[in-house]
Amino acid sequence: VQLQASGGGLVQTGASLRLSCLASGRTLSTDSMAWFRQAPGKEREFVAGLRRRTSTSYSDSVKGRFTISRDNAKNTVYLQMNSLKPEDTAVYYCALRIGDLILSALWTEHSYDYWGQGTLVTVSS
Repeated sequence: VQLQASGGGLVQTGASLRLSCLASGRTLSTDSMAWFRQAPGKEREFVAGLRRRTSTSYSDSVKGRFTISRDNAKNTVYLQMNSLKPEDTAVYYCALRIGDLILSALWTEHSYDYWGQGTLVTVSS
């Protein structure tokens, strides 16, 4: 299984970006997916997660601004990021768990089997 994250870039405060995570070697409709991020000098943190049956979870810092979704036909998971802030600056990683997860397990790095390489998002003030 390989995960290829893309879509990062340099944007101004208030802008939007959509990250994509293309999975090869798996059919995403049966798996749980998530986005994590790691800012400079900080630990990696949960951003958004999507269970197999489409229920979602978000960190408080992005709730209402970010949306995670999945296109099963394209085997791709997206993270739509709106109203970006400088504190959203980080490397964003997608992660895959084979099968389903309970909602609380979505938040934990160790729940995931595969990780993408990361894509950098920089939000200027």
